[in-house]
This record gives sequence, C-alpha cells and structure tokens, in this order.
Amino acid sequence: MSFRLPDFGCLIDRATPVKFMFNGRVVEGLKGDTIASALMAADQRMVGRSFKYHRPRGVVASGGEEPNALMNMGEGGRFEPNQRATTTEIFDGLTARSQNHWPSLDYDVGAINNHLSRFFPAGFYYKTFMKPKWAWKHVFEPIIRKSAGLGQVPTERDADRYEYYYAYTDILIVGGGVAGLEAALEAGQSGAKVLLLEQSPHFGGRFMVDDVEVDGRNGPSHIAHLLEKISALENVTLRTRTQGAGVFDHGYVLGYERITDHAPADIPRHRLWRIRAKRIITTTGALERTLNFAGNDIPGVMLASAVRDYVRLYGVAPGARTVVVTNNDDAYRTALTLHAAGLEVPLIVDARPAGGALAEQARKLGIRVENDHALAKVNGRKCVKSVEICLQSGAGGAVETVECDCVAMSGGFSPVVHLWSHCGGKLNWDEENAMFSPDPIRPPTDQNGEGFVIAAGSAIGALQTSACLNSATLAARQAADEVGRSLAEEAAPRQVKVPSEAPMAPIWVMPEKAPYNLRSKTWLDFQNDVKVSDVELAAREGYESVEHTKRYTTIGMATDQGKLSNINGLAVLAGSLGAEIPKVGTTTFRPPYTPISLGAIAGEASGPLFKPTRKTAIDEWQESHGAIFEPVADWRRAYAYLQKDESVQDAITREILATRGSVGLFDASTLGKIIVKGPDAGKFLDLIYTNLMSTLKPGKCRYGLMCNENGFLMDDGVVARLDEDTFLCHTTTGGSDRIHAHMEEWLQTEWWELDVFTANLTEQFTQIVVAGPNARKVLEALGGMDVSRETLAFMGFIDGELAGIKARIFRISFSGELSYEIAVPTSRGLLLWNLLLQAGAAHAICPYGTEALHVMRGEKGFVVVGDESDGTVTPHDLNMSWAVSKKKLDFIGKRGLQRSYLTAGNRKQLVGLRTLSDKEKLPEAAHAVEAGEAIGQVTSTYFSPTLGHPIAMALINGGKSRMGDVLEFPVNGKTHRARVVDPVFYDKEGAQQDV
Repeated sequence: MSFRLPDFGCLIDRATPVKFMFNGRVVEGLKGDTIASALMAADQRMVGRSFKYHRPRGVVASGGEEPNALMNMGEGGRFEPNQRATTTEIFDGLTARSQNHWPSLDYDVGAINNHLSRFFPAGFYYKTFMKPKWAWKHVFEPIIRKSAGLGQVPTERDADRYEYYYAYTDILIVGGGVAGLEAALEAGQSGAKVLLLEQSPHFGGRFMVDDVEVDGRNGPSHIAHLLEKISALENVTLRTRTQGAGVFDHGYVLGYERITDHAPADIPRHRLWRIRAKRIITTTGALERTLNFAGNDIPGVMLASAVRDYVRLYGVAPGARTVVVTNNDDAYRTALTLHAAGLEVPLIVDARPAGGALAEQARKLGIRVENDHALAKVNGRKCVKSVEICLQSGAGGAVETVECDCVAMSGGFSPVVHLWSHCGGKLNWDEENAMFSPDPIRPPTDQNGEGFVIAAGSAIGALQTSACLNSATLAARQAADEVGRSLAEEAAPRQVKVPSEAPMAPIWVMPEKAPYNLRSKTWLDFQNDVKVSDVELAAREGYESVEHTKRYTTIGMATDQGKLSNINGLAVLAGSLGAEIPKVGTTTFRPPYTPISLGAIAGEASGPLFKPTRKTAIDEWQESHGAIFEPVADWRRAYAYLQKDESVQDAITREILATRGSVGLFDASTLGKIIVKGPDAGKFLDLIYTNLMSTLKPGKCRYGLMCNENGFLMDDGVVARLDEDTFLCHTTTGGSDRIHAHMEEWLQTEWWELDVFTANLTEQFTQIVVAGPNARKVLEALGGMDVSRETLAFMGFIDGELAGIKARIFRISFSGELSYEIAVPTSRGLLLWNLLLQAGAAHAICPYGTEALHVMRGEKGFVVVGDESDGTVTPHDLNMSWAVSKKKLDFIGKRGLQRSYLTAGNRKQLVGLRTLSDKEKLPEAAHAVEAGEAIGQVTSTYFSPTLGHPIAMALINGGKSRMGDVLEFPVNGKTHRARVVDPVFYDKEGAQQDV
C-alpha cells in the first residue's frame, strides 16, 4: 500500500494539485511530483511489462537509471515513447500510458511468454526460426517484427520546436550534487568561467535526502548555502534539467536540456548544448546496485536509496511494511528513514556477518536485524506479498517467511563512469568496494596527450562525505590551475558530521555462495529480461568476452546501458568462468548517457529547415514566370517554364527548339565555384584532377575530371586559370561543398607542404548561360565587352563590364550550341537576367530549365556525374580516356585505375541507344538482359525534339564492341528493343558550339 506522508516531501507543493491521465484514468498528484511518485502515491504499483516475457514491472529507482517505468507520453504531435516516469515531472494535461502490453496492463496476452520462458533462453533467436525458410519469411518474421522494440512509433508530425546552443567555457562540471556545487564554487572563485549541468530539476543530490551536517549546516541548508555563494559569482552558470549526454574528443561535450517537459509552453521543448570546455569535471555520483534473489523484479522491490528518495523528496510511502535487504551500511539509512516516517520495518536482512554503528542504531529503535542472511525469494505476482529468508550460504533452504509489501534492496554502489569512459578514460577495479572507478593516471586525453577530464565525488568511489567533499575541492583546484587560473589560499578543512562514517564496502556475493534457488528466475537486467541463468548459459556456450555475452543475452542494452545490470552481470560471468571480475572487463559505455530525443538531435532542422533550400538570385522571377522546380542537392532549380495551358513536355520541347533555333537563357548559378590560389595551386590541381591543369594558360579553360582513391569518377567541371597563381574550379551543383571539403582534406592531411588556399565562392556569383545561334548578338546588344570569336575563343574567358555590370564571360557549352556563361556578383544577377531578356526580345529569347538542358546535353552525348556514374564508373568507361593524363606521375585515383578489374574489356561502357520504334522511349534505369542476365542499364533517356525521336545513353558490358547490336530491356512484362549506337546524336564535329 502506498500513500502520502504528512511530514515529508521537500520537492512537492501540497497546495497545488495536478491532474494527469494514466492509461485512460485521471490521477491526481502534486506540483513537483514525477509520474513515478504520483503513481506511487495513488497506489499504482505496476507501471509496465518487461520486454521479452511481459512480466509485471514496478518502479525500481528514482532517477535516470530506472529500467522499468517507461511510458508512452503525450498524444498526437506530442507523442513520444520510452519516457522515464522517474524523471518526468507531471503537469496538467499530461497523458501517459504504460508500454509493452495488450490489451491492457493488468491483462496482457503477451504474458504467456513468461510461462513459455524455457523455450526462449538467451540467444534463442540465433538458434531458431532458421528452417524451413518459407516459415521464417511468412510466419516467424512478421510476428517478431511486430513485437520488436520498446514503446510505439509516433505517427504524427512533431508539434514541438527544438534548438541548438553553443557554449564555450573554461571548466565544465557535470553533476549538481554536493560535489559538483563544491567544485563549482571553488573553481568559480579562481576567476575561471564555469558551467555546471544537473539533469534533475533540483540541486543537491543525496544531500537533500541523507542525514548529514557540514560546517554546522544540515544537507539541504548546506546546498542552499552553496547556491547562494555561487549566485554571487558572475563567471559561474548553473543549469538544471540538463544532462551531460556525452564526452567527445578535444573537450567537446553534448548537453541535453529539457526546457518545457514539465510545463509546456510556446518555446523550444529541448535544447542540445554543444559545449567546448578546456577541462571537464565529472561529479556524476554513484548508482546503487540491485541484489540477486528470486523474484527481485516483482513490483514493490526497489533500490533502498530510491525508497528513501520517495519518502524524503515526495512524501510518498512506497509501502506500509518494508523489508530491507543489503550487503552494506547505506541501506540502514533507508530503514531509519522509514521508521522516522512511522512506517514498519519488520526486518533488515544483512549478508555480512556483522554490521556497524547504523545497525546498532536500528536495533535500538526496535528494528530486527539478521546478519549473515540473504533473501531467498520474494512472493507475489503483481505486487510483493512476502519474502523468504535463508542463511547466506543457502544451506537448508528458506528459514522464515516475512509478510511485507515492499522490499528495499542495496547491493553496494557503482560510480557513474559513463562520461569518463566515453572518450577513452580507463577504469580500476576496487576490490574493497566491489566497483570500477576512474583511473586518475589514465584519463581521457586530448591531442597533446593531456588529460582533460577529472572525476570527483562518489563518481570516483569516494562514498564517505568527507572524502567526497575533499575530492571535489582538489578537482576544482586542479582544473583551475590547468586552465591558467589559481586560488591563492588553501581550502579550509570541512567539519563533516554524519550518523556513521563507517566503511560502505559491501560483501560481494559470488554465485557459488548464493542462496539455494538463486537460479530460478533471478533477474539481472529487468528491462531486457536477462536472468542469472542466461549469463551462465552464455559462459557455457563459449561467450567468454563480456561484449559477446552482452549481445548474446542482451544484458545492458536498450535504454539501460548497464546502469543497474553491469556489475552484477560481470560478477555472474566471472563466477561462471572461474575468473576475477577485472579480468572479465567491462562493456563499452557509449553516449548518450540516457536517451535523448531525436528532436533535440535535429534541433531547428525540421519542416522547411530540415534541409534548407538554397535559391538563386533569379528564383523569385522564375517562380512568377511559370517555373516548376526540382531539387538538385540543396538547391531548387527551374525544371521548366510552363506557359498557359501548356504541358510539361510541351514546355520542354518549346525551350529546346527555341534555344537551338535562336537563343535560350539558363540560370547556372548553382554550379560550384571554388577558388584555388597560391604558388603551388597548379601542382595541387594536377594531383586533384586526372588531367593536367598546371599547363593551362591564364584566360583559358579546361574541362577536368576528379576520381576518388579507387579510380571511380566523383565529379567534373570546367577549370579556368585567372592568373599565374589562381584557378577557378567549377563543380557540379551537388559537388560544391563536397569537393571543397575533399580538397581541404587532402591539403590538410597529405599535402600540407603545398602553399595553396581554397575558398568556396559558389553563392557569391550568379552565372547565366546565353546559348544558341543568336547568343553573340544578344550580348553585343548589351555592349561593353568584345565577345567575337576572335577575341573570345571557345574554352576561353574575359573580364570586363557588360551593360555596366562587372562580369566575367566564359565561352563554354553544355548544350552543344554557341554558348556564353556570364558570372556577375549575386547582387547584380537579377538585373543582368532582365537586361538579357530585354536585349534578346528581338530574337525571341526563351528561358529554359534543367530538363531542356539535360535533353540537349543528351543529344550531344555529354555525361552527367550522377546520371552516367554511380560510384563504380571510371573515365575510361565513359569514353573519356582523353581526360586521363599519361604524363603525370601521380593523381588521386591513378593506381586505382590501373587495377586489372578496372581495365578489363568487358566492363560496362557508355553507349547510345536508339529504340527500334521512333515513338517508344526507353524507361528510366531499365536493365538490358541477355541470356537471362543483366548486362547493363539505361542511364539517361529522353525524347529529342531536335532529332524527332527518342534517344538514350546506357552502360553496357563491353559496349564499345557492340555497336549495331539490338538489346532487349524487359520492364513490367513488356520488352523494349533498342540498337546500340554512338552516344553523340547531334553535331558530332562540334561545329555549332564553335562559331
């Protein structure tokens, strides 16, 4: 039975009731409650079902380590699964539903798995459902997929907003307990910039719960004292509801702030902090461990420290009659707290032969203590009914049954070492306290080999108050000194008083000393239903590596990540292997420490900002003149310009015929424009491109190809030499950022000795193509620059002013017609576009879109990286061996191109295709099939208005040797037939583009 206690609950406001929904019924809590504390006060003991066997599950912990009380939170656009009831504060309008059951929490069909558990041992999914294959596909797989996963998947668009925040600090402290606050005060007094993160809504940690006195102040008073002193330091920032989620290289830390989970408002719900810190202090505390006994997962079995938390912080009695079972001193504090609250503690079961001062204090209050005993079994199904105790040796079986409705267990403490371990910090095994703790001489190190993370408090195993405070002070002083700050005076010694400073060390109970029926459903991992017997089975089947055992049994996976199950699992594995725990090792701790929302990871990148659309200076004009758009990389480009009552195909045909017949206008601003500058620029580009660029003369252009290390084509474009030391490299629309990064990677990691600088200027220039037989006349009408054939030859460029606008004009062509590309500052792009339209009106100038461009380039047989390449194509495959230099000693991909596989004659090679019917266009990506096998595929296919029939390009095995062959392309029951032809369909000699 659970209920409110009148004289406890320092975090709740009894004058402010809060109503919320749980599983369709109204529950009333108090302001400051978590879902878990409110449900406990309402006597809701069962809060979910386990993943594998659907066993009843209750609240075990009071913080982020909670494995059971996971909720489907919210509705509609605010629905989110797997939210911890122990860390989620209630608010009016909150809706929560328990998980992993059907049709209801009390009556769950999946509970049959519990009765069939002998058929689902560890690793059963690796051994079963193999044969027959038809049964796996049609029977087993659909069932498993339906039952897989925790919680439900949201079906509606997220209604909330999220954001990033960037912070830079000298010292970051993670953990706002007494150790964190002491460290923040000490470091702040040095003048260092300090940021402290605390994941809960309040500071103080265990000091808000345990009886302790520091410098004459009790725990809450001392926390208030520290906060008051810190608030006077402008260089110290404190954040609650903010978790230190992960530590990465070079002092980079992710913080996760839950801004409005407790009080929904029209501001961002979560904030992802991206923090750079010179030094990091982890004061993340320690987690209490569970104990191994049969029925330790029944609702009502809780961590002793959690029982104490619910009494002291929320004024909730987890039970009216609680049995405490422990192997260390700390659980006695729970017994004393329960007694002070007027609750019954019929028995304390202590595995140790004798207790300390706290045990004597309990006995004086009339609490029965049984040393050298253990819990054999908890009786009950959906709640605790009684416990059976036995001798610690297990000899003779159960010796007594004690009625109770709650069990408070304590198996010792494990320092929270996750953040320390994220970035390579090593651990030591503390035999006395049966725990792994950070090794101070092997911390996470930066690029200079210096440690940048310092652990303090109970996070290093300092479980006594005085040791905890001292370690925090020393950590702060060390961090301050390492960031160039120092404190003039030594810290004054602290006057610490607690009921008992006796050693907290637990007696470690290995499996061979365990109670008689330990192996009958004794649980290590409550969330994943991993039993002691599962780990023992893994050991028998040869899984000696802890990482292999983890994956075989699923212990410590999902949201738990080993917080409660890690040490006990290691102990069982070590005992089964006859090895010591440190020899077995630990599993890998990976960020985040506890789950963070996908919304926080995305930040503001949702809806229209999910992938921001880049627009050219002419975009608005295009939209107002009938343009339909297509996405190309991050840009939107005009696909075609539709006139009244015109179909898309009609518009494309009109644009092509107008351009080839007179003059067309095209927005090419999205093409990448990268400046490469420096004395070694030519040498650098010779290494980047497959052909020579260093021999290019200023004022001239050259088409170039880039390959990756394997010899596969990755980008292409025209390179212009602006002067002796400066080149302008054009890339594909999707390649500008990628190729710039590619250049920088090679410059910074391989060729750092080259005197070269790069800059991506893609968005600084508008580039407009004027193409067609009358293109020169249009430019001459604007005046200002000589664009005659004699002055501006094909593959050349000139600088000057066109119609009074500073411009650079290139003579390059992707349409096969006389063509000029005019680059002007982006701010002048729309003006030039309008001037060109006016000057070209006499020639019926026609804007054309990307599809018309692609058809025209297809008619010319020009390749497009991405269409005619798929990451496995070389320049030789595309008939472009002429662009691969035989003179250069080296370039990226040269050795890859020389591999026998890439020089074989039967590789897929680029060819043209002409359908046997002039009305039949080949389907996109259709495969050519011969003798039942695919021998290639269509890469581009169009209807050519210029030629009056369909055309296509394809990559076909040995294509160069198959000219004239007729190939078959079966698609959706219909076979299309086409003849292999030269891929250049129009003006093979290039006369049209060089007039």
